[in-house]
Amino acid sequence: MAHLTIVPILLPLLAAIVLLMVPTRRIAIHRFVGLLSCAGLVAVAATLAVQADDGGTRVYLVGNWAADLGIALAADRLSAIMLLATSLLALPCLWFATGGWDRRALHFHVLFQFQLMGLNGAFLTTDLFNLFVFFEVLLIASYGLLLSGARGARVRSGLQYVAFNITASTLYLFAVGYIYGLTGALNMAEVAVRVAAMPAAEAAPLKAAAGLLLVVFCAKAALLPLYFWLPETYARSPAAVAALFAVMTKLGVYAVLRVFTLVFGAEAGELANLAWPWLLPLGAATLVLATLGALAAPSLRLMAAYLVLGSAATLFIALGLASAEALGAGLYYLLHSTLVGGALFLLADLIRRHRDNAGDSLRKLDHMKHRTLLGLMFFVAAVSVAGLPPLSGFVGKFSLLAAVPDAQAGWLWPVILGTSLLVLVALASAASQLFWREGGEPAAPGAIPRLRASEVGATLALLAMGALLSVFGGPVLRYAQDAGAQLVAPAAYIDAVRGALPKPGVEP
Repeated sequence: MAHLTIVPILLPLLAAIVLLMVPTRRIAIHRFVGLLSCAGLVAVAATLAVQADDGGTRVYLVGNWAADLGIALAADRLSAIMLLATSLLALPCLWFATGGWDRRALHFHVLFQFQLMGLNGAFLTTDLFNLFVFFEVLLIASYGLLLSGARGARVRSGLQYVAFNITASTLYLFAVGYIYGLTGALNMAEVAVRVAAMPAAEAAPLKAAAGLLLVVFCAKAALLPLYFWLPETYARSPAAVAALFAVMTKLGVYAVLRVFTLVFGAEAGELANLAWPWLLPLGAATLVLATLGALAAPSLRLMAAYLVLGSAATLFIALGLASAEALGAGLYYLLHSTLVGGALFLLADLIRRHRDNAGDSLRKLDHMKHRTLLGLMFFVAAVSVAGLPPLSGFVGKFSLLAAVPDAQAGWLWPVILGTSLLVLVALASAASQLFWREGGEPAAPGAIPRLRASEVGATLALLAMGALLSVFGGPVLRYAQDAGAQLVAPAAYIDAVRGALPKPGVEP
């Protein structure tokens, strides 16, 4: 159990190494190892979440080097929530891919495991430079997943995605190098202490570096005005990959939350609460933009991409409010939007392949096979995404609205409620076009593929997890609120990481 904190990184790494030694034609072995690794990650993430509920921070020193010299990992409630969201999403996504898409992409299962390794490492690291390293691991894997077997529009959107992220990563290196030059440290807990002690006269250069970091993190989360890369990229991605990407925008949100509560939080002197005044209006503006995009989307996959963008914007609104209650509501909403957003991408692919000729177009009428099953699944997803009771979207948005201070309720409530209403209109219009109205020529018998059990099961699993978030809304929301309280009072996290030393009798 002492080594459990590093297992979410080691498990997918070892699985990827094993899979590299297995010929790609042995697809059954690749599927078994990949699914076993993802199931193990769910168990490990759940165990870490239970352990973190005592309010402690478990620090793991890689190589047993002291935290200020070597690589340190730390698991607290926030890390546990992110690990659990990622693993709960990854297992159904991989299950969906085993329906046949994994045969089309070279080394799909290897890249999938490396992406999980990068995501989990980013959630656990306490070091700004190692955050960059894990960013690059997951991004390189995502490039392979996105572009394998690609042609036409997917190549264009994929290359745009690659170029955008390389630029953001370069800026991130500049910012981290600047912070290291100014503070002499990269461990976030150590940087936090040095920033708090920095004289006001020397704060201006550090403020510039912090601003650059904020731009990079917000770009990765597709916050206005750096959102343009996301909709087309996600809409053009294979279904299982796009569904996993639903957690990647949340990585940018996590990075803002971790760095700007820990390093530039309330105790940062001249740089205290640097990010929050920017995030609230930009989050609201991005939410409005994403909602309009969903209304105008010509296809169901593009609508799903805009809805994922809107969920990230809602999280930035929670961050901008900067209270324990708002952050807790935001973390609950993060769990909800990750699972339901992933389900919507998988469902869009099922609908696309079971319409006769029009695919997932919302501009053309067509005939739909398996109308009842797919329609019921879409109804559950739509109710949850729109934030209607009794599903988890309602719990998350209601909790967020309850956390809005009176001074900001006059404009934030209309924004959140108005965009929710418009999202409902967009989803109702899509349902009418897809399931209620028919047109065009029916496809020839046998032209429409049959429903695969793995694909339907994976989509239903994500929808069921979203429903369980509502059933267990009280305990999950309490856990998220406790995580929010930890974030606004990071002293315990800082003390735990800075106090981590090698075991007695062991030299670093």
